[in-house]
Parts: sequence; C-alpha cells; structure tokens
Amino acid sequence: MQLRALPSRQDNYIWTLSDGAGRAIIVDPGESGPVLAAAQQGLQPAAVLLTHHHHDHIDGTQALLERWPGLPVHGPLDDRIPFPLNTLGDGDRLELLGIDVAVLAVPGHTLSHIAFHLTRGGDSWLFCGDTLFSLGCGRLFEGTPDQMHASLMRLAALPGDTAVCCGHEYTLSNAAFARAVEPDNAALRDRTEEAQAMRQSGQPSLPSKLADERRCNPFLRCDAPSVKAAVGAWLGTAPADDVATLAALRRWKDGFVA
Repeated sequence: MQLRALPSRQDNYIWTLSDGAGRAIIVDPGESGPVLAAAQQGLQPAAVLLTHHHHDHIDGTQALLERWPGLPVHGPLDDRIPFPLNTLGDGDRLELLGIDVAVLAVPGHTLSHIAFHLTRGGDSWLFCGDTLFSLGCGRLFEGTPDQMHASLMRLAALPGDTAVCCGHEYTLSNAAFARAVEPDNAALRDRTEEAQAMRQSGQPSLPSKLADERRCNPFLRCDAPSVKAAVGAWLGTAPADDVATLAALRRWKDGFVA
C-alpha cells in the first residue's frame, strides 16, 4: 500500500492510501483539487473517510461525489455534515481494499470526532484528524479535558509501529511548546531535528510513529514526572491528576508564543 499526504489549504493534509492498481482510500478531503490532480496521475478513489465535521476536513467531498457518483463516504453521525454518508460509531468495522478499518470514538476536539485504525498484515495506520497531532493535540472546541485525555490514551494504546497520520502540519510549532515543557527530553530533541530536516527538504513531517509520540508528545505523557513538574511550575501548584495536567497543558499551549 502507498501512503501519501496531499497538501491542502494552508497546513492541512488529505491522506490517501492506495493499492498497486491505484485504488485509494481518501481521508478528510477538505478540498477537491489535490485529489482531482492525483486522479490525473492515476489515483482512483474507492472510498472516503471523514474524521469530523470541520470544513477544512470535508469541503471537497461534494465535488468528489459529483466526479465519482456512488463513491462511498464514511464518517461520524453529525448533522453538520451536509451530504449523505454511511455513519459510523465506536466499535464499527469496515473492510476497504482488503484492509481492516476499526472506528474509534475520540471526542475532545469535537464531540462527534472519530478516528480510523487501519491494519493489514503487519502494517498499521491511524487517521486521527485533529485529535492527536505529532507532538501535540487538538484544541478543545467542544469536548472536555477528561474526554480528550481518554481519547488520547486510547490512541496511545495502539501498536507502537502505527503510522500516525494527522490532519495538519503542526509538528514544528508543537515541538517548540513540547521543548518548553520537557527541555531535557532527548527523544523530543531527536524528533524535532528529524522534523526540521524533513520540512527543509520540502517533505511532510508526517506520518510519525506512535512509539515516538509516546516518548515525545507531552499530551501523551501527562503521567510523566517531568511533565507534571513543568505544569506545576506554570500553574504555581501541582496538578491534581493526569486530566488536570492535560487541561493545564492545553491552556498553556493555547497562549504559548515560541
């Protein structure tokens, strides 16, 4: 299978996962142009997966349906998605292109947000929209810190070699904040340098590996003493628990300037 990140808008990615014949799963087409351009090079959309209702993740879908009538579209139950789709919830499963697709409810960024964990043989891909970013997590627009923490811990429990396919190219800005939280984290330093080199060469910094996120991403490390200590210093008091640590991290990040 070939994984591609199609740049979209200012910093979005539309993900495609295609087989040897060019048949592809399209994830979060926030605009149609990049997909239509890839189709001119042989890509053949076979299904669309949507993680949540935000326009920068769904707005290209209608044009794709007009170009390929009958194209299956799968996504969360949310009346803010303005076109027909096969609605999915936690625990649902699909098979697409011989790949097993498991659906996980991951509320926090939005209440109806879902993620897709795809597996085939020894390969594992996570399409997590705006819940988990490399070295960060999404803003809490609708959900609570408790929901986001539970969602992130659920994703963190997936196999360590899972390719984390996020919705945005935020790695370097997230790295600046993560290094303010854990300046002595050697794995974080290495990941930052890797991402810098990838971006300087014009390549996406994604996907990352979930095992690396566990070592580097402060939002997956709310139980780590170094993260708790940094949050306590920022708050002026020790956080009560891991959820309080995440809530404070998110508030800190929201106002952070590198």
